Amino acid sequence: MKKLKNIFYAILLFLAALCVEFVGTYAYNNYQFDEFELLDDSKLKVHYIDVGQGDSTFIELPNGKTVLIDAGEEIYADKVISYIKKRNYTKIDYVFATHPHSDHIGGLTKVVKTFDIGSIYMPDVSNNTSFYTDLLKEIEAKGEKIRLAIAGKVVINESDLKLKILAPNSATYEEMNNYSIVLKLIYQEKSFLFMADAEYDSEMELLDKDIKADVLKVGHHGSTSSTNYNFLKKVDPSIAVISVGANNDYGHPKEKILNKLKERNIRIYRTDLNGNIVITSDGVNLKVKVANGSNS
Repeated sequence: MKKLKNIFYAILLFLAALCVEFVGTYAYNNYQFDEFELLDDSKLKVHYIDVGQGDSTFIELPNGKTVLIDAGEEIYADKVISYIKKRNYTKIDYVFATHPHSDHIGGLTKVVKTFDIGSIYMPDVSNNTSFYTDLLKEIEAKGEKIRLAIAGKVVINESDLKLKILAPNSATYEEMNNYSIVLKLIYQEKSFLFMADAEYDSEMELLDKDIKADVLKVGHHGSTSSTNYNFLKKVDPSIAVISVGANNDYGHPKEKILNKLKERNIRIYRTDLNGNIVITSDGVNLKVKVANGSNS
């Protein structure tokens, strides 16, 4: 009986050790992810927030300012707000509502209501949907004025940090997606290109501009309407990020787009597979941290 009791206690101790190891590893991994996002204030941090089949990117700039590009559907507003608050911010210095589709600006009304806002940029196109009119009402209620997103506008112009609006470049488009605000962020030797839902027509207008970038936020969730060959060749990124919902009804990202990226040996990160994606830079190097999968 004593022998059996000793074996029983040994098993209990073994299981307890396993539990401690598992909990410790899990806690460490979570802490490591938070630490990566919260510390190193001298570095640029670009957070691609997982908002399902939508877009939302939060940027912590080396100068202490913040940028928010879209906020996904309305149902993701609380997630975006929580994500930003967790980083101890009460103000967003630059907000970009890239174009009036709900998967990009549906969550912005609540975000604008929650935070102090510096500047809000929108393209010169309207929509009669409720989420669009609600956003306009909230902007007015906060006493904010909308700044028109004009190609060529330099939003931030410091010696080692620049944020430029590259598109839209035409007054009218057949497709709403082509009104998307396209942004290029440059920090010392590294650059990021944010395409929102810009499609072929907008991409072609960008070919005579400086669109070379190390990191490409792939346009329109990896749809074949975007990322044409000539455009991708000129951007020539080493990293591509696709904001997309798991098992979405559109079949995004399309295999054709994924193959284009793979053929050019571009590392691909996807919010449907990797969850939140954070890319940091000291101006010379890039580091990628993901909630799920492998980091680099």
